[in-house]
Order: sequence, then C-alpha cells, then structure tokens
Amino acid sequence: MNIFNLGDTSPAGRDSERATEGALCSRKGCRAAAQWQLLWNNPRIHTPDRRKVWLSCGEHREWLEEYLQTRGLWKETLPFAAHEATVNEAG
Repeated sequence: MNIFNLGDTSPAGRDSERATEGALCSRKGCRAAAQWQLLWNNPRIHTPDRRKVWLSCGEHREWLEEYLQTRGLWKETLPFAAHEATVNEAG
C-alpha cells in the first residue's frame, strides 16, 4: 500500500502492488531484492524453536548478521529464493 492509493481497497489493487514490490532487504532504507534469510529469535520472549526472519540483500547480509550476533539473537543464515516461502515465523 502507498499513500497515493489509500482509498483503493480493491483486492486487485493490493495484489498487483504486492507482485511488484517483491521481497526486499530488511536494512533500513534499502530497496534491493532479498538474497538471504537471517533467522533469529529473542530468547527472553520467544520459545527456543521459534524463528523470526529478516531478509537481506548481498550488500547488507554481513551488517545484519553482526547486528543480531552482537545481541545474541542470530541463529542461522539461509539463501532466499523468491519463489519459495520463507521459514515459518509463527509459533
């Protein structure tokens, strides 16, 4: 959704927008396509088997991994393929 079509609530408008957005890097301000999944959890609030997912482009993978590792949150990094579903973060 963007500010120019806030009034458009039609499913077709939302679906076409999602299709053009694609999976983007989670780094603030980055609009590059995702290439990696960084799996993490916060042991203070999540069960040990729960995984949250940040997506990363190639340029920001190391920065995001270091950010999570410094805080003791990082678990694993996996390649991301847009046609595959990301690791389930529900739980």
